[in-house]
Amino acid sequence: MSKGKLIVLEGIDGSGKSAQYRRLCARMEKRNIDYNHIVFPRYDKDSSALIRMYLSGQFGSHPGDVNPYAASTFYAVDRFASYREDWGKVYEGGGLILSDRYTTSNAVHQGSKLPEQELPDFFQWLYDLEYVKMGLPRPDLVIYLDVDVETSLGRMARRQEKTNTSADIHEQDAEYLRRCLETARKAADYYGWVKIDYLKDGLERDVDEKNLEIFNIILKELGLD
Repeated sequence: MSKGKLIVLEGIDGSGKSAQYRRLCARMEKRNIDYNHIVFPRYDKDSSALIRMYLSGQFGSHPGDVNPYAASTFYAVDRFASYREDWGKVYEGGGLILSDRYTTSNAVHQGSKLPEQELPDFFQWLYDLEYVKMGLPRPDLVIYLDVDVETSLGRMARRQEKTNTSADIHEQDAEYLRRCLETARKAADYYGWVKIDYLKDGLERDVDEKNLEIFNIILKELGLD
């Protein structure tokens, strides 16, 4: 039996990714498309312990206090555990997996800690680590939600107020988010991700209009358009 499909939705904090992911799941169900959904990191699992320690500032109060290679392994281990515990058999059996973040997030958030000239080597190391050394599946399609930093910060502030939560060390650092955005665009070009613009005719796009574009891209990947 052939392996399944892995489709990833990626974007920096405040890109609207969670809202788009929820809408995609609803569209998949309405079309009776059989799929499994996964979200990273898995904060409620033991495999995310180092991630939680890192984001809460136990290894340093700034993202750069933990080098990108070390921090990437924290997230990679959580993905490995998820693959073995949650969705590996479904994928190996030919199933469709829709993922909110993946290895792609390490490329964005950890790559942002490096000088631009070091990014190609880091991007190559990262994919070798997870897809070759650890044996995790490579995505068939990565959809990247572009945004600007001001919109990102505003959305995060509203989310934190609504959910009564505080920002982690990534979300507290506006300059870090700017670097993440720059790195995300470079990663999208390097890896060939499908980029979804956040503006249309100079205005922020309607969330449902953008979601329909994303869904049609997924349908084409699945041969259902």
